[in-house]
Amino acid sequence: MNELSVVLLASWLAGFAAFIGGMVAMIEWSEETEAKPEFIHGIVAFGGGILLAAVSFALAPEGMSVLPPVVLAAAFVVGGLAFAGIDEYISTRSGSRAQFMAMMMDFVPEAISLGAVFGHDHRLGVLLAGFIGAQNLPEGFNAFREMLSSGNRPRKTLTTLAAISLAGPIAASLGYFLLQDHKQLTGGIMSVAAGGILYLIFQDIAPQAAMKRRWLPATGAVLGFVVGMVGKQIIG
Repeated sequence: MNELSVVLLASWLAGFAAFIGGMVAMIEWSEETEAKPEFIHGIVAFGGGILLAAVSFALAPEGMSVLPPVVLAAAFVVGGLAFAGIDEYISTRSGSRAQFMAMMMDFVPEAISLGAVFGHDHRLGVLLAGFIGAQNLPEGFNAFREMLSSGNRPRKTLTTLAAISLAGPIAASLGYFLLQDHKQLTGGIMSVAAGGILYLIFQDIAPQAAMKRRWLPATGAVLGFVVGMVGKQIIG
């Protein structure tokens, strides 16, 4: 299998993880029980831990290695402000698709970065694909529940989640063909994504994960970060 095929397959599988998360949510979609809220909040926290690991071990280090401090800081802040603006728009206009759109907000720039870095750093590309897939699982799970609770049909919701996996190869192809020889631009995109994801963690994910007088859900964030940390140690 040639390099481009690997990039396309890895980016597609990373996106398809959202569909798998939706399938898990459909199987789990049952009557509320006393333990169920803790489980749901734990899944949200696990996704937040994975996202934090992606920022810490894949996105931010790449920008830090190739960008001057002023440009790095500017890209990171621009990412946070841009995601804040998009998040505000989504929350007021998109209703039940807010979680879905948030998932796309971090998936697309990460997939572009995956394609861009794969040519000169296979290990970072594999690590980034793993991070994307790991974070898309809980995000797909949460998006499915959110969309069903607003009246969407299960089959249509799963079809939507499956369709977004196609955005992975498209975005990765753009990065692969247009950005491989532009390390600073790639680092800038990854820094923008890092700033935006950090905003999402503290604005949307962490508040949803918290439960009063419950310690188990927040532990999910620790487990998610451990997955990323060990993955970085093994691959990178």
